[in-house]
Amino acid sequence: MKAQELREKSIDELNGLLEENLREQFALRIRRGAGKLEQTHLKGEVRKTVARIKTIITEKQGD
Repeated sequence: MKAQELREKSIDELNGLLEENLREQFALRIRRGAGKLEQTHLKGEVRKTVARIKTIITEKQGD
């Protein structure tokens, strides 16, 4: 998800997205450890999305 799309959401929506992405990140980590993750690029994408969401939440809380 692009940063501009995330900036349009409320803090509550961002917190929900953050929780969802953290769960997905955990699931990908487990699958990678079990050797069943074929699309290894997803792990990095989710990690960057989590960072984007956290950054935007921090920006909004500063306003």
